[in-house]
Amino acid sequence: MGTLFGIDGELLERQYRNHLSGYLKWDQLPHAEEWILFEKNIGAYVGIDEVCLSRGELYTILINKEKRGTAGSIIAIIKGTDVKTVTSILLKLSRRRRFQVREITLDMAPNMEQTARICFPAARRVTDRFHVQKLAYEAVQDMRVKARWEALDEESVQIAYAKACGKTYHAPVFENGDSRKHLLARSIYLLYKKESLWTESQRVRAGILFREYPDIKKAYYLSMRLGLIYHQCRHKDVALTRLDRWYDEVDKSGFLAFGRVARSIQTHYLEIISVPLKSRQININQTIPEKGKN
Repeated sequence: MGTLFGIDGELLERQYRNHLSGYLKWDQLPHAEEWILFEKNIGAYVGIDEVCLSRGELYTILINKEKRGTAGSIIAIIKGTDVKTVTSILLKLSRRRRFQVREITLDMAPNMEQTARICFPAARRVTDRFHVQKLAYEAVQDMRVKARWEALDEESVQIAYAKACGKTYHAPVFENGDSRKHLLARSIYLLYKKESLWTESQRVRAGILFREYPDIKKAYYLSMRLGLIYHQCRHKDVALTRLDRWYDEVDKSGFLAFGRVARSIQTHYLEIISVPLKSRQININQTIPEKGKN
């Protein structure tokens, strides 16, 4: 705007902040670097999560999920994730407002569960599906990364052997032009996506990856089937039955990474399958409003 109107842009910014915006008279300014509260934004359905906002610093954010990222979504932003710190701030919200909360969505971190229990005792606690699905995705990625390190080690051996023989090493490539290490590196994104959303090049790469690494193929479909429990089931009993079958598949696979995922889900299954799944619990990171909309 400064360029448009022929004035100093930095000066315009300072003038707006210090005079026009009312920032210096903001009642939360003295503590805004540590915490801010917007009690009027609280609703019956809230979500709490930790978010990295700047310079790697973690903040706890409480949002009104019914606003779905629009103006009025943010209820609280608190620096840090320590239970004592976060609860001391959230308890500044009036008791009447806190007891209006019927449901709070959170991840599987113990500090979030404890915070939710202390500050919103009347609310039903629900583990959101984003964090559950993320565990499965990470298990698949662990297997991919392990295979890539093995490919890198094998290539290093081949390079050293060729050098000792006075030859130049040329890595073999697959039909799409990827070497083994590049195949594994470039498959990172397709393993997060549904098969129906793959591009043609991703489809070709996935075919090669799954041919060369059948365990990664099996792990990918295990993670996708976990997501389908949320997308397809509408009733708690059906979801629990499907989840039991998924546990059996994990046991049969013998994949250690998925064994850890299954144990985490079993620990929190009452919160994960505590409401009809058609409500589609969503992650707080998808609902943080644009800067400046509080």
